[in-house]
Amino acid sequence: MKSAIIIPARMASQRFPNKPMAKIDGIPMIERVWRQGVESKIGDVFVACCENEVFDLISSKGGKAIMTDPNLPSGTDRIFEAYSSLENKDDYESIINLQGDMPLIDTLVLESVNEPLKYGYKIGTIATDISNEEKENSNITKVIINWNKTKSVGESIDFYKESKKQVENIYQHVGIYSFKPDALHNFVSMQPSNNEIERKLEQLRALDAGVKIGITYVENISISVDTLEDLMLIEKIIKNKNETD
Repeated sequence: MKSAIIIPARMASQRFPNKPMAKIDGIPMIERVWRQGVESKIGDVFVACCENEVFDLISSKGGKAIMTDPNLPSGTDRIFEAYSSLENKDDYESIINLQGDMPLIDTLVLESVNEPLKYGYKIGTIATDISNEEKENSNITKVIINWNKTKSVGESIDFYKESKKQVENIYQHVGIYSFKPDALHNFVSMQPSNNEIERKLEQLRALDAGVKIGITYVENISISVDTLEDLMLIEKIIKNKNETD
């Protein structure tokens, strides 16, 4: 399955301004994520950005950067605009939305996000472990999954942040997605649903429209960078790894 891995990057994050260019052990975060995408060898990698700093950085490293409209409402819209600009877009069977704040993302995760598409889903995503403490944390997105014993993927039933006291089949959602090209086009063409607006979870737009989202479980996925504290923790992990290699 030929994939286009597209990494949305925007400097004007409210929670963490200039996050893509934040350095982790001397290397900008967006460069680290781009490197992980390239090393996965599962598809062509593009960075969809709207600032010259990011465009120039990725281009200087020999990567493919695409400038997009800075006023787009979401990362998924940025993904679609970048994909639509590709001359060879019809060559791709899947478009992977790889978040630009996951500098420790593993190749296995990127491979796994395509699995639901192989089983007929139009959209795929990832789940990982969740602790009891994380279940109560309203900053962490949870997903309820219906597992089909005959398949290696399940089906996403609901996504939420506030605790529902759900005790079975609840996992932490990892915000990486795979789309069939037509599904990506249809998704950005739809209006946000009431659930999406209320819970601030974009994926609910698909579920509310009756579009099923397949999901693959991957154990112990590394954290994303949402805060300065997350950045410092990941830098510590990387430094420790470099010292032991």
